[in-house]
Amino acid sequence: MNNQGRSILAWAALFVFVILLFNVFQSDGLLGGRNNITFSDFLTRVDEKTVNSVKIQGRVIEGTSNDGSTFNTYAPDYPDLVNRLTSNDVNIEVVPLETRMNTFLGFLISWFPMLLLIGVWFFFMRQMHGGGKAMGFGKSKARLLSDKGPKITFKDVAGIDEAKEELTEIVDFLRDPSKFQKLGGKIPKGCLLIGPPGTGKTLLAKAIAGEANVPFFSISGSDFVEMFVGVGASRVRDMFEQGKRNAPCIIFIDEIDAVGRHRGIGMGGGNDEREQTLNQMLVEMDGFEANEGVVIIAATNRPDVLDRALLRPGRFDRQIAVANPDINGREQILKVHLKKIKYNSTVLARIIARGTPGFSGAELANLVNESALIAARLGKKEVDMHDMEEAKDKVLMGVARRSIAMSEKEKRLTAYHEGGHALVGLYCPAASPIHKATIIPRGNALGMVQRLPETDEYSQNCEQMESSIAVYMAGRVAEEIIFGRNKVTSGASSDIKGATNIARAMVTKAGLSDLIGPIFHGSSGDDMYGRQPNNETSEATAELIDAEVKRIITQGYEFAKDILTKHIDQLHTLANALIEYETLSGQQIKNLLSGRALDSEEENKFPFNDSSTIKIDKEKSPEKTKTTKAKKENSAS
Repeated sequence: MNNQGRSILAWAALFVFVILLFNVFQSDGLLGGRNNITFSDFLTRVDEKTVNSVKIQGRVIEGTSNDGSTFNTYAPDYPDLVNRLTSNDVNIEVVPLETRMNTFLGFLISWFPMLLLIGVWFFFMRQMHGGGKAMGFGKSKARLLSDKGPKITFKDVAGIDEAKEELTEIVDFLRDPSKFQKLGGKIPKGCLLIGPPGTGKTLLAKAIAGEANVPFFSISGSDFVEMFVGVGASRVRDMFEQGKRNAPCIIFIDEIDAVGRHRGIGMGGGNDEREQTLNQMLVEMDGFEANEGVVIIAATNRPDVLDRALLRPGRFDRQIAVANPDINGREQILKVHLKKIKYNSTVLARIIARGTPGFSGAELANLVNESALIAARLGKKEVDMHDMEEAKDKVLMGVARRSIAMSEKEKRLTAYHEGGHALVGLYCPAASPIHKATIIPRGNALGMVQRLPETDEYSQNCEQMESSIAVYMAGRVAEEIIFGRNKVTSGASSDIKGATNIARAMVTKAGLSDLIGPIFHGSSGDDMYGRQPNNETSEATAELIDAEVKRIITQGYEFAKDILTKHIDQLHTLANALIEYETLSGQQIKNLLSGRALDSEEENKFPFNDSSTIKIDKEKSPEKTKTTKAKKENSAS
């Protein structure tokens, strides 16, 4: 039997002993502490009429003499006892036998809270003293990561090649340290993976475990922190002791910001448990004792809150950014996940990658899985591009709300609204090509026009930003032209918000206003407490900024109005087609505006292909114009 089992038995035995001891004292209290006489003497006193009263409890008799003295005796089975007592004028009081049991239960009830507190205190004291054993991850867990279950390697990681190269070097060092030591190189003590959620930080750590033939320990930052001071620090010491015993090895700490935040800002001050845990971690990573062969890999999506002492060289020597993948990275990630499902030749990873800018690896994996579920729900044997499009729209905009019973008036208004977005986007030469337009409600939007950029764009010029504003305002303009100013709806509220954000960024951050000049008036970001810093812009300058924002939006509004007025016939054609078909691909829109039938072209059997993203030729544009977003464009109402 282990020590814990023996300890529990010892405490149980002590508890039973206390109860029995109380029982003995309770029993002694009934017969002890008074004048005990024999039953014969008792009967003699009754016959001599010297007994005034008795109290009978079972076979125990407590008596009171005429002179006030008391005595106790124990009665055998004597059926004539009561008659003998009454014949001698003795007052008789009979006490139920269960009263003793009630006394015992009363004792338990009165002492139960105290016993409970003692038990809870004992439990937490054991947790404090056994803090080092509470982590529960050790050498056996590392073997499980490397020997059991599906093995993840760097081949399963795509789209983040730079991070893979950095970590591959660490794996090579652990496998063959002499290669680097011959030149005097030392193994990095720590590597911090920084990036937004879902970009593959934990996947990289699992790949390292699959590649390196060394023990791999894994723990979350929140596992260190407990309510009792000292437990977290004890766990840190135990973790590094396990690492030293199994060196060379890798220790992976996920979400390290849970324990590595700035010191001195917690409510507990210097005695804060988290701070003591962090202090111990700092000492273990780069203190007096060397941790040769123990590599710390940590992951976080909040590097701004980490303590500076944790980030310095000697602790985390390398900080690797794991950002959202670009269009090529997304294509590689999609191909990795597409290997896990059955799909036909219509599925084009490049087109999906163009339509998912800003997606993380986890989101792309979810998109592929969602497409497989949709295909299975429809009874298909393989996933096709229509399923991928439906999954993408579901992830971006929400589930299609086909149960909404839109009136013909609402459907017609939405069709002209989305037709306005699409038409203005088509006549902007620098805008991203049209991918599709739909009036099927999704999420909070009644429709959507989607455009796909040819490549990821990381900056925008003035022409692009002004064109984006024109496309945003085109839906509202179409409503006003067709239905009149008094009939416009609130469906353009999100469009107006998007246009305002772009215009304000042009004026306050990008320095694209001649009136304001190249001066930064935007917020520098949140402080460490998540609060917005004070705005240092004067009231007079703020009024000028508002005026410039209004001017830019009005300019985009008038530009969209000019395009839709000149091409009103195409707007009617496009809106009527949306009412009939609900969804049109870019190729179908091109056929429609060219006067060709939608159902007579081979490409309409599968509209979402490379030719589906179209633009109107520049020479057909009414004037040199501006373009739309740098990334995927969703103009929704």
